[in-house]
Amino acid sequence: MEKNENSARVKGPSPFAQTYFHGTKADLKIGHFINAGLNSNFGKRKSAKYSYLTATLDAAIWGAELAVGDAQERIYLVEPTGPIEDDPNLTDKKFPGNPTKSYRSLHPFRIVGEISIWQGHAPEQVKAMKEGMERASQLGIEAIED
Repeated sequence: MEKNENSARVKGPSPFAQTYFHGTKADLKIGHFINAGLNSNFGKRKSAKYSYLTATLDAAIWGAELAVGDAQERIYLVEPTGPIEDDPNLTDKKFPGNPTKSYRSLHPFRIVGEISIWQGHAPEQVKAMKEGMERASQLGIEAIED
């Protein structure tokens, strides 16, 4: 690494690595892992084959707001411990390409932080989204397809 009078040597990983988020209502701590195989926060709450994460805060907020239960909504900063892939539940089904930057993995995500100050969506937006999910469920359309 070159050094000039206006820069300092940086040791270790780049501080500019991709940031990933996970929205949920689970109360977790830094250092904990989010693992596949737990009950999903969506649909029939079946065992999830994958864990999900996103590179956008907005998508993580939706994840927290739409998660099942009455617990506090939380947004965690996470780092994958293995390969990730586009989330086919959103990519090219609901949103062409992957504008939500939503991904999934068979490998756990390590919680490295929590976003404690964030702005949720308007209550009427959340209500409309939940109603849409309920209509889809009644038609037999699952939110998450493995």
